[in-house]
Amino acid sequence: MFIVLLALFILVPIIEIALIVQVSHLIGGWNAIALLIVISFAGAWLMRHEGFVVLRKIREQVDRGNVPSNELIDGLLVLVGGLMMLTPGFLTDGLGLLLVFPLTRIGIRTVIRRRFANQFGFVQRIPQRWGSAQRSNANNPDDIIDV
Repeated sequence: MFIVLLALFILVPIIEIALIVQVSHLIGGWNAIALLIVISFAGAWLMRHEGFVVLRKIREQVDRGNVPSNELIDGLLVLVGGLMMLTPGFLTDGLGLLLVFPLTRIGIRTVIRRRFANQFGFVQRIPQRWGSAQRSNANNPDDIIDV
């Protein structure tokens, strides 16, 4: 794991610099810098907007008494995507956009849920309301209550 992180910390900046140089050769240096700034501001706005959408969905699920598992994963993906978009560079901006846009985020969330379930051996359960698991057998006439 340490080797992978070390490679990422070395390779990602090299790739980002190479992409910035290539884009600045195509559209000009000042235009490339302006494009990076515009993408960062747009990413901050998009992250804020999608963050509020996810927060509203979390509140709706909690108000209904459901566990907001998909919405919490979406919130984490929006946060990570927004942080990636705030870092300067075209590679991280592109990956951040994939995490922030709702359509691509759904696919990424599905992959994360499957991988997490496979890695830890979780089984998909039937959703039920919080606190309703114990109440289903409360009035069973066959139960003996000794006082």
